[in-house]
Amino acid sequence: MYIFSTCNFMPHPNLLQYRACLKTPNETLATVRCTKVVRNVNLEKLRHNYLFPEIAAREREHLKMSPNANIIRLGIGDTTEPIPDVITSNMAEYALALSTRKGYKGYGAEQGNKALRKEIAESFYKDMGVKAAEVFVSDGAQCDISRLQLLLGSNVSVAVQDPNFPAYIDSSVIIGQAGDFLDETLKYKNIEYMTCGPENNFFPDLSTTARTDIIFFCSPNNPTGHAASYDQLTELVEFARKNGSIIVYDSAYSVYIIDKSPRSIYEIPGARQCAIEISSFSKIAGFTGVRLGWTVVPDELYYSNKVPVINDYDRIVCTCFNGASRIAQAGGLACLSPDGFKAVMSVVNHYMENAKILVETFTSLGFVVYGGVNAPYVWVHFPGSRSWDMFSEILRKTHIITMPGSGFGPGGEGYIRVSAFGRREDVLEASARLKSVFL
Repeated sequence: MYIFSTCNFMPHPNLLQYRACLKTPNETLATVRCTKVVRNVNLEKLRHNYLFPEIAAREREHLKMSPNANIIRLGIGDTTEPIPDVITSNMAEYALALSTRKGYKGYGAEQGNKALRKEIAESFYKDMGVKAAEVFVSDGAQCDISRLQLLLGSNVSVAVQDPNFPAYIDSSVIIGQAGDFLDETLKYKNIEYMTCGPENNFFPDLSTTARTDIIFFCSPNNPTGHAASYDQLTELVEFARKNGSIIVYDSAYSVYIIDKSPRSIYEIPGARQCAIEISSFSKIAGFTGVRLGWTVVPDELYYSNKVPVINDYDRIVCTCFNGASRIAQAGGLACLSPDGFKAVMSVVNHYMENAKILVETFTSLGFVVYGGVNAPYVWVHFPGSRSWDMFSEILRKTHIITMPGSGFGPGGEGYIRVSAFGRREDVLEASARLKSVFL
């Protein structure tokens, strides 16, 4: 038996979206019936829709106004180049084997295929002391952020770069680490925002940064494209060790680094005692739809009560996850073969050529541009303009989707992020359109 009660209805922040969820044409906001289950109060603290669905909604609205527009999507960082066949053929072969008595396999280890864990440790962490048993294979870095939040719980304090990838803050709010959103600062209470802009070389002033339990740090940074230097990361590790903090280090774009900037936090002495690293095949191999990533939890990382963090993370993974797809893991192993890695790096280089075109385009138009060197994102400054206004102007005049910098935090106001994950012909066409409008 289902029990319903009438309720005082609180307006949804996006009424159009809510109306789309109503079951019948005759159902209205006034007549909707509620259960007696109280909504998670942390979800009520979320200030706005998650950034990327909001971009998609605005694109749909634009197409209503301009139904014949040829949209060029340089906003969401979704890959566009095909996965090399040396990788897909391996996945296809594995998938076909599942239809045979000999080749069929069911559940795998929640922590991942042993051979893949070993290959990740050897390919990405050679000479850094990372063991295969410390590598947890997953369905992607963003999913691992949420699993780590479940591991950490609601009673820890958190610091994030500003600007930052939205999942860090949104997951912090949902798990209960954040206070209310403050309209005057555009920040959540109880979260330490570490300003990372051109005025401080995109690295926080740690001398004025409050001590927190957890520090989310992404390098190369999404959205600014800045890759932290060895000296900067050494300062970060020393800061965490001094304060007894844990760094959650996101290295999802590390293969795009072309200079001497570290590709892993574990290149820094002492990081194994204070850092967890998450990464992904999404932008390495075009696995945004295949879904495969990993998290490294060193066995030298301990809680204050001397319990190894890896023990709890293993329990979280075994409780909340049945392991990454065997087919995706077969693809991951193919990526890390000599031929496979050569093929995926060719695609990486293709995207970086796109980034070079975008940097040159915006620079030629007189804008100050950051990123696009060690990362596939171009961070363009529009001084005196608001990010959403520039997003709307560019979309209206050129039919190009970008990302408003303010969607990544208050530190992103006045910027837009442009993704190099586009087809070459689209990037060239976008360059021509931008020059026709802004020259």
